[in-house]
Amino acid sequence: MGFDFSDLNGLIVAKYRTRKQFAIAANMSTGSLSMKLNGKTPWTSNEIVTAQTLLGIPPEEICRYFFTTKVHNL
Repeated sequence: MGFDFSDLNGLIVAKYRTRKQFAIAANMSTGSLSMKLNGKTPWTSNEIVTAQTLLGIPPEEICRYFFTTKVHNL
């Protein structure tokens, strides 16, 4: 099972214009951010809290951005 980070990516671009600018603000490399958004490495709880703060994500919407599962078409 993988997670769909498309809403998170959209929010990052809407608020920071580029993934790179968000990565700088979140104190992570662009490569690390890319791996997380592509589901290659997991988000840590500290990274989720940092992203939530930087992006202004309300607590009740964390699941939407970090825990929405991908829908696989058969």
